[in-house]
Amino acid sequence: MALEFTDSNFQTEVLSSDKLSVIDFWAEWCGPCRAIGPVIEELSKDYAGQINVGKVNVDQNPQLSINYGITSIPAILFIKGGQVVDKQVGAVPRSVLEKKIQSNL
Repeated sequence: MALEFTDSNFQTEVLSSDKLSVIDFWAEWCGPCRAIGPVIEELSKDYAGQINVGKVNVDQNPQLSINYGITSIPAILFIKGGQVVDKQVGAVPRSVLEKKIQSNL
């Protein structure tokens, strides 16, 4: 299951991790976010132990959205070594996200 990242655990769970982190910035009221949600869940299962896959609810964690300049959702950030190494805005097929994961492993 995808992890739940928050303003309070983001530093330890994502920025301090030595693994690639895939973070879905989403909101309950966002239709495209709900559409991509199952893909994020599948990726978290398929890549368990290899990468961190999680979600940030933008309504509950506004500081993270501000810090990363999130203006459109869903926005999926790929963070490695504390830095954003790739980004995807909008709902896309799983294959697009997997290519980005593979290129950043």
